[in-house]
Amino acid sequence: MRFGLSYEISVPKPWTPDSERQVFLDCLEQVRVADEVGFESVWAVEHHFFEEVSHSAAPEIFLTACAMQTTNLRIGSGITVCVPEYNNPVRVAERMATIDLLSKGRLDWGSGRSGTWYELGGFGSDPDETKKTWDEYVRMMPKMWTEEFFSWNGRRFQMPQRPIIPKPYQQPHPPLWVAVTSPGTEIDAAERGMGALGLSWGGIKGHEQKISRYKKRIETCEPVGTFVTNKFYTVNYLFCHETHDYAVEMGERMSDHVQYGTAQVVGTREATISRAYPDYTAALDGYNPASPSPSRAFIPEGLTVGDPDHIIEAMKLWEATGADGVNFIINSHNVIPQQEVLDSLRLFAREVMPKFDPLAAKSLEAQALEENALVGEGTR
Repeated sequence: MRFGLSYEISVPKPWTPDSERQVFLDCLEQVRVADEVGFESVWAVEHHFFEEVSHSAAPEIFLTACAMQTTNLRIGSGITVCVPEYNNPVRVAERMATIDLLSKGRLDWGSGRSGTWYELGGFGSDPDETKKTWDEYVRMMPKMWTEEFFSWNGRRFQMPQRPIIPKPYQQPHPPLWVAVTSPGTEIDAAERGMGALGLSWGGIKGHEQKISRYKKRIETCEPVGTFVTNKFYTVNYLFCHETHDYAVEMGERMSDHVQYGTAQVVGTREATISRAYPDYTAALDGYNPASPSPSRAFIPEGLTVGDPDHIIEAMKLWEATGADGVNFIINSHNVIPQQEVLDSLRLFAREVMPKFDPLAAKSLEAQALEENALVGEGTR
């Protein structure tokens, strides 16, 4: 399994003249540490109008900053909203190719269609059209990146032949992903040969079933790109601390903030009924905040907050679902002090990550050999 960071960039009130800037700077520091200790990727959402919950309205700029301050991390658009009132597809192709060039081929392009009436209404978008426009985006994007001249005559988009520049650094193009929130989107991802970013909350069993459906369907897919990205990543919270009870207390405070914010967002769907969006509550089937893990009381099953031993146990449950990786929310509403967030990343990378990620295990062994060599030289 591989591990990444997932950012919504929440900025709690009361705000000061410097509070938003400081949150962004803290996130960048976290990303630099994640790069140093062996995490695979960093992903940033695209949200609009969500005070406190998410100030990630221009994720491509944040991700560019991440790319310029790291060496190994994959840079994940998680996700670009594929709705024409938000983003013109040509502009998306241009911006993402630029990030791929600046990162020397580390971009993963994640797509989605937004899931909140609050945002869609702010841009004057029709929720019944979003799935159709998303489908056009994901079919257009690889063509714009690989064809010398591109033209399109589709349902929502038409343009005459033009060269779309720049082209991405990765050949033939960056991996393609889609956010899996609404029930059934895992099948949409699999049919198109795209990686699945599991961004919905739910129990272990529900995820296992979803991953199984995805893996089975992708075997016979017709990819929209030139290759298949057969990976399913889930999302979780991470706070790793030597003192288990303290980690649980802080981790649950963090998850409570995110769940509260999500609940406010979902409620706006009741204002407009759309057949294009299944009932979101179905994605929460099996999730019970009071459900204990098999070995620790008062922690939802699979929640990765606690001491390293507990997190290893929780990760084994996710590994058994067939998930290829996990993207972690590592802070929310500044609940956890910055230094403790950084310490959590380092502790997780040292004690937990090598149990599941062979690349991390090799990196840890190499670091140990290097440190022993330096100690040996110092004693001569």
